[in-house]
Amino acid sequence: MKYIPTNKFIQSRSLTTTINNLQEKEKSTPQYEVTFVKKNGERIKVTCNEGDSLLDVVLNNNLDFDGYGACGGTLTCSTCHVILKKEDFDRLPDTPTEEENDMLDLAYEYTDTSRLGCQIRITKDLNGLEVCLPSSINDARS
Repeated sequence: MKYIPTNKFIQSRSLTTTINNLQEKEKSTPQYEVTFVKKNGERIKVTCNEGDSLLDVVLNNNLDFDGYGACGGTLTCSTCHVILKKEDFDRLPDTPTEEENDMLDLAYEYTDTSRLGCQIRITKDLNGLEVCLPSSINDARS
């Protein structure tokens, strides 16, 4: 008599393999720290993966920043506006695109070191990044 695995066995083994693969990927992805500073001075330090955008970092860490990233990173709202220290701003690997600058023009408390969090990807060089949040947001879609 030949043994034929049931669907439950196959599904269970497949799920275990998927979970193991995700855990291995997480272990192999470098982890870095980012600190968000709210306008009231509260500092929130979180861990994130290399390649995550600041929007990903907020979502993955379940941070409750009112309205942050309302458009999901499609460059249509400016709600993920962040303000960086000059030295951190200068460490960014790229400059804002025309589309990002258009959205930043609509952001509250815009400064020369403002960026949209959805456009900043975490790299080794940005480990320890400190990100200041404005006191309010402007959703350009409304």
